[in-house]
Amino acid sequence: MISIREVAKMAGVSPATVSRVMNGTAKVNAEKRNRVLRVIEETGFKPNEAARALYRRSARIIGIIVPNIDNPFFNEMAKAIEEEAYQNDYRLTLCNSDNDAKKELHNIELLKRMNADGIILLTNEEQLFHKVKELRIPVVVMDREVTDFQDFIYIEADHYEGGRISAQLLFEQGCKKVVHMRGPGNLSSSRKRFDGYLDICQKYHITPHYIDCGYHYEDGLQAATQILEKFPDADGIVASNDMVALAVYKTLVQNEKQVPKDIQLVGFDNIRLSEIVTPELTTVEQPIDAMGRQAVRSLINRINRTETKTNHTFPVRIIERETTKSCSESHCSNR
Repeated sequence: MISIREVAKMAGVSPATVSRVMNGTAKVNAEKRNRVLRVIEETGFKPNEAARALYRRSARIIGIIVPNIDNPFFNEMAKAIEEEAYQNDYRLTLCNSDNDAKKELHNIELLKRMNADGIILLTNEEQLFHKVKELRIPVVVMDREVTDFQDFIYIEADHYEGGRISAQLLFEQGCKKVVHMRGPGNLSSSRKRFDGYLDICQKYHITPHYIDCGYHYEDGLQAATQILEKFPDADGIVASNDMVALAVYKTLVQNEKQVPKDIQLVGFDNIRLSEIVTPELTTVEQPIDAMGRQAVRSLINRINRTETKTNHTFPVRIIERETTKSCSESHCSNR
């Protein structure tokens, strides 16, 4: 591989001049600039990206830290983020934390050592926010509302509306006893969805029924069994996400419950899997692709210091499929 010093020697200029031509960091005499460009073209010179990153303190890397790569929601989000990053000439480094705060902290420090330009966080750990702020790394928080860290941008879906319209749909379809599977209490997304559910119960003058549940498939299996024991006459279930909804469906079938005849079921996220399974899952759609792309655009703007703090809340909508009665016969997939 030819070095920058060799390019400089062949062009009859200094290495600093070659660097200025390539980076556009300062004006260079037109004649010298043309000589440098001609040598670069003739030799096929490629700069050492690691060295450039050290010099500029930028590796054109965006880090993303997700809590659980097993959940397709995070896979689909990472895909959208990677595509938008690629279009803007950034590379993506994906870190899976397994909901381990120590691992998340290690990943943050690793990304800092890699000269990552910014980080997209999908995490529940407030101490991580403190660490990122301490290291002065541009950050965007996804799927969470962050109010105590004024410098952070957050991007989320309208979780309150999602909780409201999912319960609304089930009551409109004739359900009398709808159980809400309430997600982790430390997440703003869970709290907002539950608030939406409660407001619909109040609207219909119906007593709320709920059970706490995490966001993992295994959490859904355990919680579904509890629903059957605690609420044997339930005729509608709002799951904490699509993976949990699939676990609930499996448990219901194993207990000889027919969906949607005996119990109607609504998920949350609209991951790709929700329309692949049989029966297809009615769910609340988060615009995953749009959210991921906006996260990258907002982060790059923060990196370049061209955007002030602007949070984004994306609208949601119900996607009606076969686990609710209105679509069980017609196989509709929209509303």
